[in-house]
Amino acid sequence: MSGLTASADYQGPLVFIANHMSFLDTLVLPCILLSFNKVTFVIKEGLLRYPFLGSVVRATNPIAVTRKNPREDLKMVLNKGQAFISQGYSVMIFPQATRNAYFDTASFNSLGVKLAKKSSVPVVPIALKTDFQGNGRIFKDMGPVDPQKSLYLKFGEPITVEGSGQKAHQKIVRFISGNLRQWGVDIKSP
Repeated sequence: MSGLTASADYQGPLVFIANHMSFLDTLVLPCILLSFNKVTFVIKEGLLRYPFLGSVVRATNPIAVTRKNPREDLKMVLNKGQAFISQGYSVMIFPQATRNAYFDTASFNSLGVKLAKKSSVPVVPIALKTDFQGNGRIFKDMGPVDPQKSLYLKFGEPITVEGSGQKAHQKIVRFISGNLRQWGVDIKSP
């Protein structure tokens, strides 16, 4: 794990933006981020219904999206996210359609950048390689574990969002894809 120092030194809320590979991402990142500041997560609503883990996830007071109506989900994340940020919370977002063992730059949306711009806070990219866990049969998020695979986690420097946010989004994608490439992860781009 590296790069956390700059984020930890920043005073005030941030929007953390990461790729998403396994359920571990939503379990480990709160433990790390909560040691520096209050934080909430944008999650899929279905996680709230998981046995036992649902109560753990609910304890982070998340912003739950349905994934049925993208426009409504966008409004919810922007409105609730901005409300949390105004109360001093940071917000963690995984802006992909679904978690993958590869990084698809085309499906990595700019939702986190939009929230940061609306709230006037910096974004911090996080590159994650947590593909040691496969998909499960009963619960997709609870698959078999491959202990031979290493975990990688790297935090970038805070990035100020200016203008349309396109440059900030491109910096985030470059940071994540560059680190994932070094760690041997496939990158898919248009």
